[in-house]
Amino acid sequence: MKLRQIMESIPCTAAKAFKGWEDIEIEEITCDSRRVMPGMAFVCVKGGKLDGHEHAAEAVERGAVAVVAERDVGLECQVLVENTRRAYASMCGNFYGNPSRRMKLIGVTGTNGKTTITNLLKHILEHAGHKVGLIGTIQNEIGDMALPAKYTTPDPAQLHALFARMAEAGCDYVVMEVSSHALDQDRVAGCRFEAAIFTNLTQDHLDYHGTMENYYQAKKKLFSLCKAGIVNYDDPYGRRLIEEAPCPIRSFSVCDDMADYTAKNISISEKGSRFAFLGTGIIARICFPMPGMFSVSNAMAAAVCSMSIGLSLDKVSVALNSCPGVCGRTQVLKTDTPFTVIDDYAHTPDAIEKILAAVREFARGKITILFGCAGNRDGKKRPLMAKAAAQGADFVILTSDNPRSEEPMKIIQDALPGFEGFDTPWVVIPDRYQAIRWALENAREGDVLLLAGKGHEDYQVLDYGTICFDERQVVEELLEKIRTEGKKAVLPPQPKLRPET
Repeated sequence: MKLRQIMESIPCTAAKAFKGWEDIEIEEITCDSRRVMPGMAFVCVKGGKLDGHEHAAEAVERGAVAVVAERDVGLECQVLVENTRRAYASMCGNFYGNPSRRMKLIGVTGTNGKTTITNLLKHILEHAGHKVGLIGTIQNEIGDMALPAKYTTPDPAQLHALFARMAEAGCDYVVMEVSSHALDQDRVAGCRFEAAIFTNLTQDHLDYHGTMENYYQAKKKLFSLCKAGIVNYDDPYGRRLIEEAPCPIRSFSVCDDMADYTAKNISISEKGSRFAFLGTGIIARICFPMPGMFSVSNAMAAAVCSMSIGLSLDKVSVALNSCPGVCGRTQVLKTDTPFTVIDDYAHTPDAIEKILAAVREFARGKITILFGCAGNRDGKKRPLMAKAAAQGADFVILTSDNPRSEEPMKIIQDALPGFEGFDTPWVVIPDRYQAIRWALENAREGDVLLLAGKGHEDYQVLDYGTICFDERQVVEELLEKIRTEGKKAVLPPQPKLRPET
């Protein structure tokens, strides 16, 4: 494709020495100088640690025939733009023929609930006869075909390539999780969303955003890119967004009649949630296989969004009532045991608090939560996660999540202060496999064991690499070992609550 086609609608100025730049043929676009090959265009993007402008000359040496930059980098083949991140996203869209414009996009943002809501929306739209693409944390999907997902919201080049595949396959809708990182980095610049959903905002990703205000402002960006917004009235940031959003807003709530749509007569059990969906002059009965008030809120979000794009409440309610649930999201595992095992992705203080409150509503016995904190991520939330666990559970098992390059015991020590002031008993078992075994061996009839943090993930990231670790398979394997071996896992020595320094 010619460079002038790629730069269409992007204000730019080419270097005087860059003769005939408009007709230069471009084979591919990248913002990673390590990926540059002959015939490619290199876009200089400034990141948190690296600045692509400093690698522009290297990109040309590797064969780049055009360099797009925000400032003069002293190259004959340079094209200057005001903002390279936004330019990169628009360039990628132009390069693939702007496939997103041939489909209707629905974006979901917020700290929690994105994966559940996008999966619910896909189920509802497919039930109504649409072919749907999905972009999200668990995987990407083109109709029934699943594709691996590395990031919640892909890099613009990968995103528009995926859009192109979806459009070619005949998708008329795309539902996608839109992360705060993606919004802050303008990965979806140039996209136009038919509707956007805001779930909530609680502490997360402050290692990247720095402050909650920055985090909120990143999420808010999505609502300048959409025709209509659907916002959770129960969240304080949601109520703020209702006042500040530049697009029309419809609100939903599980408890407040001030919202446009409200859930009533809510009943929660280990089998799921039942509630009445109410709006002005409308009502529907929903029986949904995911327990918890937050699950009701997620179902409400999907329902209101579906109605905002023209589906009838009858079609929406029938689809929700036939939904099988979402992998790793309040998923009750089939264990054939007298106790219940639930697998959930809860990995923030707020998510832990909410899932434990949901379980408390139907638990007949003791609630045990097993969780860990992620390595190389926001360390400030570690004691807050422990505090939420101690507040909501009857027993806590602190273990590892994805420690990455951090020392697992260092991560655990960071979380321990969260237990101060609570009488809730807790143990530390750093090895997650052994922690799950100990939990299963000590569960009793009527108890609920909540495995939090991994959810859909079928791996664990350790300092030496990534290993296979699917908790659903782990639980099945361990229960079989317990039945045949009858041995109990050994509890390791326990750390002090406040270790000596």
